[in-house]
Amino acid sequence: MTNGSSNDFYQNVYELVRLIPPGRVTSYGAIARYLGSARSSRLVGWAMNASHTLTDPVPAHRVVNRIGLLTGKHFFSTPNRMQELLEAEGVVIQEDQVQQFDRIFWDPAQELAL
Repeated sequence: MTNGSSNDFYQNVYELVRLIPPGRVTSYGAIARYLGSARSSRLVGWAMNASHTLTDPVPAHRVVNRIGLLTGKHFFSTPNRMQELLEAEGVVIQEDQVQQFDRIFWDPAQELAL
């Protein structure tokens, strides 16, 4: 992954998010920490918002806030699209909250440790 501009940061975010397996979720903060920018979780959120315009798909629906809430749902084509995509992968959502969040949480620092 490259370093430098925010454009490079976005590309690093996209590469990482593409590694999240179906049926798993991660958080904006976990991505930011993995990329060495622990205070950049909002920038990760903006990258997820911008990802909808890319031709190479980014599974942005797999990125939620630190407690499993679907805080990015308003950036999808419909208010329920994020939930629909997660449910199609077997993730249970109740009142915009990922159920069994701790069990399905994908932490890149652990999952991608060398």
